[in-house]
Amino acid sequence: MADRIELMGVEAFGYHGVYEHEKKAGQKFVVDIVVWTDFRTAADTDRLGHTISYVDLAKIAVDAIEGEPFDLIETLASRIAERIQDIEGVLANEVTVHKPQAPINYPFADVRVVARRSGKTPTA
Repeated sequence: MADRIELMGVEAFGYHGVYEHEKKAGQKFVVDIVVWTDFRTAADTDRLGHTISYVDLAKIAVDAIEGEPFDLIETLASRIAERIQDIEGVLANEVTVHKPQAPINYPFADVRVVARRSGKTPTA
């Protein structure tokens, strides 16, 4: 079993999309992040250095959104999840990228993709 850190609704402006007008005009993207970790040591010591900083998680998401443009938000979600998975102490993570202004000619509530990464075992 693992503890969880959740960061919801990180917003930034990026230029991702298949269509040329998306790459030219850009749009808002929203990212939700869930990280599975073991933060018992952090809870016992009350020290930030013993956990995963949500500020660092937000920076990873914003840097990716504002960085290199991708055609697919699947690629964006994967890049964010892979960077988070590389953080020491991350057992697994789930990244949801929302594209609220997706070019859909019908009413819709949300467009989102979810990338999950795991594979580390906890260190004692």
